[in-house]
Amino acid sequence: METELIRGLYNFSLKNKGCVATIGNFDGVHLGHQALLSEVKKRAKALGVPSLVITFEPQPMEFFTRVKSVPRLTRFREKFSQLAQSGIDKVLVIRFNAEFAALTAEEFMEHLLSGTLGIKEIIVGDDFHFGKGRQGNMNVLKQAGEQLGFAVKSVQSVLIDNERVSSTRIRKALVDSDHLLAERLLGRPYSMLGRVVYGDQLGRTIGFPTANIYLHRQATPVHGIYVTRLYGITKKALPGVANVGIRPTVGGTRTLLEVHLFNFNQNIYGKYVCVEFCKKLRDEEHYETLDLMKEQILKDADEARHYFIQTGEIM
Repeated sequence: METELIRGLYNFSLKNKGCVATIGNFDGVHLGHQALLSEVKKRAKALGVPSLVITFEPQPMEFFTRVKSVPRLTRFREKFSQLAQSGIDKVLVIRFNAEFAALTAEEFMEHLLSGTLGIKEIIVGDDFHFGKGRQGNMNVLKQAGEQLGFAVKSVQSVLIDNERVSSTRIRKALVDSDHLLAERLLGRPYSMLGRVVYGDQLGRTIGFPTANIYLHRQATPVHGIYVTRLYGITKKALPGVANVGIRPTVGGTRTLLEVHLFNFNQNIYGKYVCVEFCKKLRDEEHYETLDLMKEQILKDADEARHYFIQTGEIM
């Protein structure tokens, strides 16, 4: 069964009531999130009701700070894709605005959880807070659950190397170019989804045609030149080298993901693909001439090919 996306509380109908629910940003849908989702699915199956994830757009931190400088690991479409792959039945995305932010902890529990959603059970992380000023916590939630008729359970944080798995920790690993740690925390390599679009065709003129993908996000956790794999075109991953940046040498201003694929020349415009980031090679730089830029791209491509020769993906 496909995961149902419910956009806004006004689309939450009576048929959706009675779920086992969880609440959060779920940025990255990392191992900690996955442990929580697993418990939600298990309890929903035991009770014979659907599983429900409640999340927000924009994320609360983005709303309160009014800036989007903290890069998301996943934009909403990527997040929903991961939640769907986890086997969750329904995802409710709530518009986080001034009205919602003003809900007290009591209003949050009585009007939202019990009234509108009619949840059977709620399962959250051990650091869960909610309501205006983050005044609600696990103790408050459990007391309300006893009065309003829903069960409350918390799931302990997942630890790796004696440190809590978190979206913040994954962002730092990516900034530090530690993709192996990011993969351990996520439970999979870090990747981005997007549709291949027409670019300015500059890459073709210098012998490096690229698949161009708009990131649709204000800030990205990865910047620079990377060894990548691209999924979604053939049965096997396509090895390549990519740039994430504004392309300062050619006067670019919008952050773009450009992937050059090795030994590949098909037309893939319009295809929806997944780009996996394997290893960072260097930061993006400005070059005085296109010839200097091409010289460096040749070096990057050689280094990326060597990576895939070592893995056996290029013979």
